[in-house]
This record gives sequence, structure tokens and C-alpha cells, in this order.
Amino acid sequence: MFAGGTVEEKDTADNSALERTPDDPRLFQPGKLTVATGEPVYPPWMLDDDPESGEGFENGVVYALAEELGFDRDDVVWVRQTFDQGIAPGEKPYDFNIQQFSVTEARREFVDFSIVYYQPEKAVVALPGSAIASARSFEDLRKVQWGATIGTTDLDYIENLIGADDVKVFNDQVGTFQALLGKQIDATVISLPTALFATAVQIPDATIAAILPFDEHDQGHGLVFEKDDPIVDWINEGLEAIIAQGVIKELT
Repeated sequence: MFAGGTVEEKDTADNSALERTPDDPRLFQPGKLTVATGEPVYPPWMLDDDPESGEGFENGVVYALAEELGFDRDDVVWVRQTFDQGIAPGEKPYDFNIQQFSVTEARREFVDFSIVYYQPEKAVVALPGSAIASARSFEDLRKVQWGATIGTTDLDYIENLIGADDVKVFNDQVGTFQALLGKQIDATVISLPTALFATAVQIPDATIAAILPFDEHDQGHGLVFEKDDPIVDWINEGLEAIIAQGVIKELT
């Protein structure tokens, strides 16, 4: 024993004193902020498939958050996961995942989310001359062939809000874009920031045909954590701080 209690009690006290610091023992790797993102990552969320560069919206958020929490830039460790792995139940080899994850109640059954830090609008992307261009209602939208990426709220939007019966599903965003250019589908739904970049750089033959109303079931983007992760409140404090400082607005 040591003066004041047992060794176990001392270790517990020491660990508690380190909580909410970069050496927090509850981190995946104390001393590091381990962050997962996609493989690959796409502009404008991250540029050049390089999270470490900090050039882009999501990695900009992460580095601002890390600084607010007391981490040096070199203490941010990036790992890669698919979108589906990020929202799957089970242990996570990181502290949180950032990959344009929309917060939904269905997903909350398997993972925890941070507070919402960004709410993008949805956009319809189509080729010029498509029948989608003359659509004036959701009823008109149902008449065309839709496609979307599996596991996304984009697909949910097409099926549940637009009410399309026949939606072609693709494994990734690149596959969806290729199907659009190959005229296998008439249109897709993606977030407006993605649509702005895609139609300017990735698929310049396509255009933004419409901006859609928000889906009340899609609460906006949040960081994804392992279920019941004890650091969520701490990370939320950091997010609230950088939001209040105007960081998210500036990055947007």
C-alpha cells in the first residue's frame, strides 16, 4: 500500500487525472488521436486521397478538433476503412471515424455518434437532356431510372422520399458515376458539396439538376464511435468549441 490507499486506487486516480487529455487511457492508443476515414477519400471532403495533408473539409475538421483537444498535428494517426465497416457493430480499431456519416436512428443501434457538425443539402445529378431536367415534383422524379451507392442516406432518400421503386445500387461512388456516364441510370442523389466537385472535376459532362428538401430522418453529419465509447462526451466538447469558433463555417 501507499499512503492514502491501495496501489489499485492510486492507478485509478492517476488514470482519472489523465482523462480528457492527450494521454487519456480511454483512447485507442493513449498519446495519439486515431482517426478512421475512407479508402479512398474524395474531394472536397479530402484532397488527393491524402488525409494527412489537412487539405479538405473533413481532415480540416479533424486537425482543428485535435488541436482543440491538446494534440499535436503529428499525434493524429489515420487508418482506412470502408463506409460499411464504419457503421457496422463491433470493436473499432480507432477513436472515431469521419466519412460523411449521416446520423440516423437506425444506425444508432450499432454505433455511437458525436453531435452533428454539418448538415449538407442533397443534390440531383444527371446528364444534360435527361428527363430529370423537366421534373417539377417527386411524382415526376419517380419516372426516371435512379442509381445510388449502397449503404448511403442518398439511397435512402431515393427510396423513401422520392419513392422510386427501381433503384440500381452500386458498391461505391465511382461505380455510381460510371453508371450515370454510361447511361445505365438517369440520375443519382448525392450531397451538394460532393455534387459541386463531381460536376466540376470528376464527371464534368453531368450537371446539378435540382436541390432537394432535407430528409427529417437524416440529422446531418457526425463522427462515428464504437458503441458506448466513453470518450464521446469529451470529443463533443471539442466539436462544440470549434463550431463556436467558426471553424466549420470557415471550412465550409
